[in-house]
Amino acid sequence: MAERYPGYDVLAKRTTPSWNAQTRRVVDQRLAVSREPRFFTEDEYRTLDAIATRITPQPSHRPPVPVAALIDDKLARKRHDGYRAAEMPREPEAWRRGLRAIDAEAQTLHGAAFHALGAADKDAALRRVESGDAHHQAWGTMPPRTFFKQRLLRDIVHAYWSHPTAWSEIGWGGPASPRGYVRMGYDRRDPWEAVEARDGDDAIARQENRRVG
Repeated sequence: MAERYPGYDVLAKRTTPSWNAQTRRVVDQRLAVSREPRFFTEDEYRTLDAIATRITPQPSHRPPVPVAALIDDKLARKRHDGYRAAEMPREPEAWRRGLRAIDAEAQTLHGAAFHALGAADKDAALRRVESGDAHHQAWGTMPPRTFFKQRLLRDIVHAYWSHPTAWSEIGWGGPASPRGYVRMGYDRRDPWEAVEARDGDDAIARQENRRVG
């Protein structure tokens, strides 16, 4: 599959007026996130990583966004949302219980841990959680459907799009502070924004994106 923004790397903006010191600190922290779990157990982390691969499949031509690591880091640093549905436990407990319940469902139905299932069985298991059709006692009083929507899906998608690798993929320049964005109209871009390849002009877009900063 052709790149939509060939040659574009948002990290080229690091020393330009597009990013201030705070933006650089946040981006550097995300790039340096540890792949070794600090909040989850090894089994929980393996399950989360397998789920993230199904929710946000990633291309093979670049290093993957470390979705599981970003969620683990958020929980290890106690960076919680500060709100939750009445029927949900607090964020750390919701994640632990949900991952263990998904693994327990997989063991009951297939005799294997979730991460060891084939792609079709993984997707079927996640659809049962999404629809509320998961019934293992490991869920306790936490509704599987609410866990899927408010924790699993939301946190995985947010983690994916918080990473600079994903920004480069969609041609986004990250927070533009102090420079800001000026040309706000439809289909208009500032000179420091990524150039999209159109009608086979990949080479032209690639050349332009190497100059974006």
